[in-house]
Amino acid sequence: MMKLIDTHCHLYLEEFRVDLDDVIKRAETEGVAQFYLPAIDSSETDRLLSTAEKFKGKCFPMMGLHPCSVKENYQVELRMIEEWFSKRSFAAVGEIGLDYYWDISFKSQQIEAFKRQINLAIQYDLPIVIHSRNSLDECIDVVGQFNSKIQGIFHCFSGNFQQAQAIIGLGFYLGIGGVVTYKNAGLSEVIKLIPLENIVLETDAPYLTPVPFRGKRNESSYLKYVVQKIAEVKSVEAEEVAKQTTLNAEKVFKNVL
Repeated sequence: MMKLIDTHCHLYLEEFRVDLDDVIKRAETEGVAQFYLPAIDSSETDRLLSTAEKFKGKCFPMMGLHPCSVKENYQVELRMIEEWFSKRSFAAVGEIGLDYYWDISFKSQQIEAFKRQINLAIQYDLPIVIHSRNSLDECIDVVGQFNSKIQGIFHCFSGNFQQAQAIIGLGFYLGIGGVVTYKNAGLSEVIKLIPLENIVLETDAPYLTPVPFRGKRNESSYLKYVVQKIAEVKSVEAEEVAKQTTLNAEKVFKNVL
């Protein structure tokens, strides 16, 4: 069986409250061995950590402030995050970054929070997991200011080939999920040109469900559809996609495994 790693899934959210045990079992049946859980903000911290504790050795928590949660109280949120890092270990600082899709009224605060959390990752020698909706070039620019002192994943990559090259040049991986299966997303054409050595797999469950389940709740067992699509696009065997992307994920999260 293929061994897969879901580098980005929100399995602690309300959408999985009733059947998380079954969700994990279905994923394991499809070869998913590890699940990396990105943080959002303090409102979800208890559920994040309790889920990681319940599935210890399978689910690994990150800690960070999602850019959509950067509001009036962002300084308080950042202090809580810093306090958490002083108390326990995490797989990464994430998900962090910039989101200019929903609201740009806290744009400068988002940039400040992003940089502050990158410094936190450098301090603890951890990777970062970047959210970059409508802000990919800006996120690339911010990361570039840190002179290769940091590595990690550009989660939910949906940019062009030039942006992919810039990210790879920074030593980062591209997080590829269900969007690659969407006919009009244009991501397949970019993936065709990107070496497997630069890609990690993710679901972003419960969001961004791949075809053929688009429109329904996403879950980690659906990672196989992402593998199949990448294999098809790159004209390689699914096993090759699984093997290389798993190796890549293990490199990213080397301080955890």
